[in-house]
Amino acid sequence: MKLMFASDIHGSAYYCEKMLEAYEKEKAERLVLLGDILYHGPRNDLPCQYDPKRVIKMLNALKNEIYAVRGNCEAEVDQMVLDFPVMADYCLLLEGSAAVYATHGHIYNENHLPPLKENDALIHGHTHVFKAEYRPGSEQNPGYFLLNPGSVALPKENNIPTYGILDKGIFMIKGFDGERAAEIKLRRTE
Repeated sequence: MKLMFASDIHGSAYYCEKMLEAYEKEKAERLVLLGDILYHGPRNDLPCQYDPKRVIKMLNALKNEIYAVRGNCEAEVDQMVLDFPVMADYCLLLEGSAAVYATHGHIYNENHLPPLKENDALIHGHTHVFKAEYRPGSEQNPGYFLLNPGSVALPKENNIPTYGILDKGIFMIKGFDGERAAEIKLRRTE
């Protein structure tokens, strides 16, 4: 199954529209939203065309294609206006025999790992910085893939707005112009 991952829309109707155009162009089967969907948060500037009501309308139209997790900016009121679940701390997906643990990143991240086995993947947003790398195992932790699609609306560290695609065991991070920012092949344990 081809999946698109996006994080940190922060209420930007402009970037939500760009994200949905990319989703259609990519022909992904599901859109996985990694939190911070509607609210910009007190530490962020207002994103381009900040319009949470428009974002709600755009995303609700795809309610049967979206998997979403709670970010640090989500609240119960967000769940009241969105027609798909957004309050889970994580979502588990399978890629071959490996687990892909999708979360926002404010609870589970590289400094506080969820339960992972060798060659599983942890994908999160929250930092607004894209990443695709393998972390070798140690006595305490198995080797795992650390993935972050970056931010759709408010990228940091001079990055461009990005999203991720997981297709046939390859995770790619792309800009809206189709430019690849990073790519990694996930090892399969099959």
